[in-house]
Amino acid sequence: MTEFINRLQKVASNPQAFKKAGRGIERETLRFTLGGSLSSRPHPVGVGSALTHKYITTDFAESLLEFITPVSNDVDTVINQLEDVHHYTVSHMGEEKLWPLSMPCFVIKDDDITLAQYGESNVGQLKTTYREGLKRRYGSVMQVISGVHFNFSFSTQFWDELFGEQTEEDRQSSVSDAYFSLIRNYYRFGWLIPYFFGASPALCSSFIQGRETSMEFESLGNTLYLPYATSLRLSDLGYTNDAQSDLKISLNSVDEYVEGLNKAIRTPSAEFAKIGLKDGEKHIQLNANVLQIENELYAPIRPKRVAKSGERPSEALERSGVEYIEVRSLDVNPFSSVGVDKDQVRFLDLFLTWAVLTDSAPMNDGEMACWKDNWNKIIEKGRKPGLELQIGCQGEKLTQKAWAERVFDDLLLIAKEMDSVNGDDEYQQTHQRLTAMIEDPELTISGRLLAETKKGGGIGKIGCDLAVQHRETHLNHQYSFYTKEELDAEVERSILAQKEIESNDKQSFSEYLEDYFSYLK
Repeated sequence: MTEFINRLQKVASNPQAFKKAGRGIERETLRFTLGGSLSSRPHPVGVGSALTHKYITTDFAESLLEFITPVSNDVDTVINQLEDVHHYTVSHMGEEKLWPLSMPCFVIKDDDITLAQYGESNVGQLKTTYREGLKRRYGSVMQVISGVHFNFSFSTQFWDELFGEQTEEDRQSSVSDAYFSLIRNYYRFGWLIPYFFGASPALCSSFIQGRETSMEFESLGNTLYLPYATSLRLSDLGYTNDAQSDLKISLNSVDEYVEGLNKAIRTPSAEFAKIGLKDGEKHIQLNANVLQIENELYAPIRPKRVAKSGERPSEALERSGVEYIEVRSLDVNPFSSVGVDKDQVRFLDLFLTWAVLTDSAPMNDGEMACWKDNWNKIIEKGRKPGLELQIGCQGEKLTQKAWAERVFDDLLLIAKEMDSVNGDDEYQQTHQRLTAMIEDPELTISGRLLAETKKGGGIGKIGCDLAVQHRETHLNHQYSFYTKEELDAEVERSILAQKEIESNDKQSFSEYLEDYFSYLK
């Protein structure tokens, strides 16, 4: 009996171990106009304060909406919550629509993009200044690439069955170690996510205007594509950060990770120092370090803990260990009106459970480079028949199909256990649909989208057509989790909360920044 099966049987002995898993989703999407241009309007006033609203906010840009669900224990619930907040928001957007793709289109230059605005409070100004720094460091166009983030936590019952009785201190340590084991396995095998769900095999030519690339694109009008690509969003052209490539933050323990993160936010950057901190009286970045703040760290997965007021993410991890993980490798699913579907959530349930129950040795920088090479192969040519990936750094190779089949043998065992608990066969159905994608790569989201793009006259046309369809879906939606009254009340609460924050500020913004970054001294 393998250790994996032994661990699976342990946790499956308690039905609540799987039923009480926590899930939350953050979905990003650009507002755009009938003509296909990026919206120049401010955040819709009818949806409340972007600073304080629980479910509807903005990301980098004023036009880049972000929808956030609370934690729930049910797949249907998290999708219903997303559908409700999409419906509410679209109902307050007039004729504007939501861009259904990860890669932006019809954005000509950085100055077309208005940074997200959060009011006059110091915390609001900090958020906008941070974005000003991102703009000047990496350019605004890269920052409006959209994605879906999936937050996941295992239940207390899961850990109880896996570890048995422990002191609180030992449990915290065991859970953190388990999450970091998961993270390392995610780097090893997480290329399955862009293989199945990558949704950016093509982009508008305007996106790379003035940028050098070694990619051998084929063209279709104003559309550029790679014939076997899955997720250009995750490629060097997409949401990546060259300045961070030398950070080498360890994934072997929470202590090593926090130590690396603390070093990164204290490491000066000669390149970013050239930008300066102010333009006249205006702050244009928070500092000139490699990372302005910890959130600037680009990573396909992050260990997380809910932070207390005024606490940095690394301080929260140092205080009480890892509480959940944030998966950041999902492109926006263009075929779902909310950017993600139940099959994707169920696959992540299966895969993350497998990743935590499967042996996961410590990882050095050399091994990390090998796994990143696998990701890059899948990102640029993942649907190519016979594509070979490395197995570690030992020289052994395996095709993406053969490797996926190996993992899927284990995933089926988990799917059967989860279905047994739920009294249905939903996880096995998901497993079956994805197995078909292993056999035929053109059934993947990237395969389907590229076929539609070639047939439909380019990625811009496909994006606009899907946006029109999704807008109708949103407008016709009937509330299934929230009520209109609840969401109206949250709008009012958020507006009052922002006003209260602004009225309580007693420092100038410069004084606030001085205090905020006192830990760097």
